[in-house]
Amino acid sequence: MGVIKTKGIILAQNNMGDYDKMCTLLTPDLGKIGCSAKGARRPKSTLMAGTQFLCFGDFLVYKGASTYHINSCEPIEIFYNLRLDLDKLTYATKIAKIVNDVTDENQNTYRILQLTLNTIYMISETQKDLEFILSIFKIRLLSILGFRPIIDRCANCKGKEHLRYFSFKDSGFKCETCAKLDKGAIRISDSTIKAIRYIIMADAKKIYSFEIADEYKKELQLLSKIYLNECLEKEY
Repeated sequence: MGVIKTKGIILAQNNMGDYDKMCTLLTPDLGKIGCSAKGARRPKSTLMAGTQFLCFGDFLVYKGASTYHINSCEPIEIFYNLRLDLDKLTYATKIAKIVNDVTDENQNTYRILQLTLNTIYMISETQKDLEFILSIFKIRLLSILGFRPIIDRCANCKGKEHLRYFSFKDSGFKCETCAKLDKGAIRISDSTIKAIRYIIMADAKKIYSFEIADEYKKELQLLSKIYLNECLEKEY
């Protein structure tokens, strides 16, 4: 395999040897790949800027026997504001951790990369509520991964009236009657129902283009947290 040109974002990096780095790179076409960056920690290395955590850029890589190697990289966006705000960096790190867990090599990750970049941008460049951003990210990511909840009818009886609950067991909304038989279902407001539908159905570039009241943000936060943990079978 020759040299491959691809875009990608650095999800993780670790020091290796005296001057090298081992990076985890999320690309749209190769999936998540491990890449060594020889000499990237040398003061004058051309790889230094492009191999920073959460840097998005153009990469030239080639595949060795057991890993990829970065030949060159040209940063497109380094999300500088993340380095100035500990809270923003903390939430961006949470995003990177989740994405790292759900992606693999030789996987089409275009939509996941797009979502990741949009989310990191919102964290870095806006003052939007960080928990709200994280909640939206979780629900949209799960939908991309194949865990899209049923949002147009009751997940049990298929009825479309009186949808007031969310069922984690059956992955979707439930009517009041069916929810009585589901001890794990939680009651949610009409605003939260509308927000979930918007997050799942909206254009990728517009998923963060809405606001809801703080009380409904808390509902969305609780729901997205439990749903992510249930679907991925891991405590985040």
